[in-house]
Amino acid sequence: MDANVRELSYAQAIQEAMAIAMEQDERVFLMGEDIGVYGGAFQVTGDLVHRFGEDRVMDTPISELGGAGVAVGAALTGMRPIFEFQFSDFATLAMEQIVNQAAKIRYMLGGNVSVPLVMRFPAGSGTGAAAQHSQSLEAWLAHVPGLKVVQPSTPHDAKGLLLAAVADPDPVMIFEHKLLYKMKGPVPEGYYTVPIGKAETRRQGRDLTIVATAIMVHKSLDAAAQLAEEGIDVEVIDLRSLRPMDTPAIIESVKKTSRLLCVYEGVKTLGIGAEVSAAIAESEAFDYLDAPVMRLGGAESPLPYNPDLEKAAVPQVPDIVAAARKLVRKEA
Repeated sequence: MDANVRELSYAQAIQEAMAIAMEQDERVFLMGEDIGVYGGAFQVTGDLVHRFGEDRVMDTPISELGGAGVAVGAALTGMRPIFEFQFSDFATLAMEQIVNQAAKIRYMLGGNVSVPLVMRFPAGSGTGAAAQHSQSLEAWLAHVPGLKVVQPSTPHDAKGLLLAAVADPDPVMIFEHKLLYKMKGPVPEGYYTVPIGKAETRRQGRDLTIVATAIMVHKSLDAAAQLAEEGIDVEVIDLRSLRPMDTPAIIESVKKTSRLLCVYEGVKTLGIGAEVSAAIAESEAFDYLDAPVMRLGGAESPLPYNPDLEKAAVPQVPDIVAAARKLVRKEA
């Protein structure tokens, strides 16, 4: 490992990115519920309030709509706010400001203004937080023109995508899977960015392409390791960016493997896998397919509180293995 690369957790990488952004640009400030002295619901902001003061690490009232409106207004007047939702589910309370204001103002004013706004959404299941605190709503926001939506799966990308988002002139929505906050990985020191709109191939393969997001990237890699023992060689693409999506990377992979499995935690119907599937159906890669495209998404149900039922409601490694076997005609 290079001397300037350390092992950091996903949460530490995000905190470091925010600190770097605030050190480099006095216009950058943080907003959110309990992000000050408490350090954030998932302790991501940590001690930043002590480093930068309450004027730049601002606790907001329990009003997502109000806080989001302040963030949009601040961005319009030249600031660069980073707004944290305690849970991604609470985006539903602020959709007016996100969808009708942040996403549209640049268009409606003919490009004369921009909205350099970052919103962070702790998302996903696995913490026993039940139906109103465990959803994966990234496909909702990825449907909206004017928003950019990313889902980092590693500490390296969590830092690099956040710094890229802060530098972007348009609103960027960052969905952070809650189970990844403690995951550790190599993170370079200092400033760097990961380009928004570029996927990353996490594993090369020849028999099947898996396109995955967030924690499903790691589950897919675990499944690929098991499948390799059976002689099934899986390529795993980490989508990273939902809007814009790196469709060319997916097309080239499918042309090589001739099979595609989309794995994501959000509800299967109208989820991100539907867009990936349609992109292949509308491209030259369609003629290379040796099997129908398969989607493996969340259950058509609110997420249960019971831990066993919660696990059953979202794809797990055995589900990915079984789907891959079916696609390559090697059912167990």
